[in-house]
Amino acid sequence: MSLFDLKLMELQNRLARKELSVSELVDQSYRRIHEVDGKVRAFLSLDEENAKNAAKQMDEQLQQGGERGLLFGLPAGIKDNIATEGTLTTCASQFLSNYKAIYDATVIKKLKSAQSVTVGKLNMDEFAMGGSNENSSFHPTHNPWNVEYVPGGSSGGSAAAVAAGEVYFALGSDTGGSIRQPASYCGIVGMKPTYGLVSRFGLVAFASSLDQIGPLTKNVEDAAFVLQSIAGHDPMDSTSANVEIPDYISALSGDVKGLRIAVPKEYIGKGVDPRVKESVMSALKVLEGLGATWEEVSLPHTEYAVAAYYLLASSEASSNLARFDGVRYGVRTPNANNLIELYRKSRSEGFGAEVKRRIMLGTYALSSGYYDAYYLKAQKVRTLIKQDFDQVFANYDVIIGPTAPTPAFKIGEQVDNPLTMYLNDILTIPVNLAGIPAISVPCGLVDGLPVGLQIIGKALGEATVLRTAHAFEQNTEFHKLRPQL
Repeated sequence: MSLFDLKLMELQNRLARKELSVSELVDQSYRRIHEVDGKVRAFLSLDEENAKNAAKQMDEQLQQGGERGLLFGLPAGIKDNIATEGTLTTCASQFLSNYKAIYDATVIKKLKSAQSVTVGKLNMDEFAMGGSNENSSFHPTHNPWNVEYVPGGSSGGSAAAVAAGEVYFALGSDTGGSIRQPASYCGIVGMKPTYGLVSRFGLVAFASSLDQIGPLTKNVEDAAFVLQSIAGHDPMDSTSANVEIPDYISALSGDVKGLRIAVPKEYIGKGVDPRVKESVMSALKVLEGLGATWEEVSLPHTEYAVAAYYLLASSEASSNLARFDGVRYGVRTPNANNLIELYRKSRSEGFGAEVKRRIMLGTYALSSGYYDAYYLKAQKVRTLIKQDFDQVFANYDVIIGPTAPTPAFKIGEQVDNPLTMYLNDILTIPVNLAGIPAISVPCGLVDGLPVGLQIIGKALGEATVLRTAHAFEQNTEFHKLRPQL
């Protein structure tokens, strides 16, 4: 068994018994990166010198004894839209290719407080806009299960790095499924917390009312550890929820007896690969065998979710990305003769095609004469989608379905068809519109590629979501499968 197969708690115990050093863990992470990242291409930058120095200091702390952080000594990767002081934070965009963050995001401060070690920044779709990682302006990331396939997006670098054994966990951001969908494609665990549970301060904004930072890990227990470390109120984030954080780790009891599960017919109907549906139905049988019950329900406004999401997200993106003008930070065009030309050329040269597409769509939806017809209508649909969830959760504890309608697709297969690409998020988008938590856990393979089971909970119901996912995981072997790179 390699160190990578161990849970975070098992690694912590070995460190405590001095059977292992932090330097060994960090060295192993970099060895693996140098060994396989030429194929996977999950990383945009590495911070080897600082990581190894931090590891040495932690090894000294180990020898001296004393209290250690929850993630002590564990190598982590960070999606490159999360500000990390003194290192590049590019959002995988040419616009920010030279930008070094001047402060740490709150989640980075929390990881430092928990004493994890950041080994590098991970690839993504540019400004988190995409579902395949092919929209990175540097290079696409490849799925470790088959390098001819996409890892999903926009947190595809984070998912691929964990699946390939390059880091023990990673942070990603989820605006419409960008943690859960790549977790599904790469056969790992990905969790999108309740909106506001984890601070967004220091996350480069795509759509501020939808974005949420969350963990990508090998198993559910590790996800609980990371969430425990990064959740909590932050006065630097005006949307941060000021609530008491429960003990997510102790919630993993394995007991789901009496759990009431809702299965939306819209999540297992038209457009869902029959083999994916079969994996989900098998997962429901496992949970039934553990004492849970399930019934089919309807979330009737699901069919409008993709349209509403792309209007709202693009409108917010149009507003958020207006700050990138070539004046204050980022790359500035050398070819401008006046201020208007500076704005126009910097943005034309700095942004990629998908980002431009969404800025144009959002600007149109917000423009005079179209605001009521598009943006306002989409906000009303969002309310209806949230009400659908509220009505189901009045009678059920969790909602279960597939994370994505199909397994991963080949690189280049859908890149010229944005509408098809957008529809890949049809099962994840409603969760972001409603602001509720969800997790993706491996539940099968189709043609040698992983399939994800999505478990959705009530607002601030992370403990129940994690408990359900953990019970399923403990009674199946899917989370133990590893890609053969």
